Amino acid sequence: MRERRAFQDARRAREFEAFVAGAAGRLLHAATLLTTEPADDNPRARKLLTSALARTYASWDRLRGEDPYDRARKELALRFARAAWHRHRGYGGVLCRLGPQERLILVLRLYEGVGEEQVAALLRLPMERVHAIHARAMALVLHPPRRPAPAASLGDAAALKEVPS
Repeated sequence: MRERRAFQDARRAREFEAFVAGAAGRLLHAATLLTTEPADDNPRARKLLTSALARTYASWDRLRGEDPYDRARKELALRFARAAWHRHRGYGGVLCRLGPQERLILVLRLYEGVGEEQVAALLRLPMERVHAIHARAMALVLHPPRRPAPAASLGDAAALKEVPS
């Protein structure tokens, strides 16, 4: 009995390692987009991915025909959606202007190609709400708000007074 269990555990570990070898890069990129960290320095994204993969491994035997990538992506999204990830602001880039929920919906819809219905079910939001958040996020990314013009310094104002008209 022990030998059979050891064989099953070894097979499970090999299957999971093969899955991680194929999917970890894309999942890490999605996590990096969510946390808006630089690609070369992304400790929060790696922590997010590690916890999502740990949950996926814990439920590996119960997948029963379910796509492991979908399960890992779902875990990644749910982990990010938790309150602990909401407290962190982005580091830079286009997505840092977005809030965590907007960022999550945008990454799931555009980068991962998840349908609106699936995102709504995953986040337990009405489909109309997901659509509105996605539209707002796209508008912010495509047409960022303009920054106000820098205020003139006192030295600039004095120089302008000296210029003869």
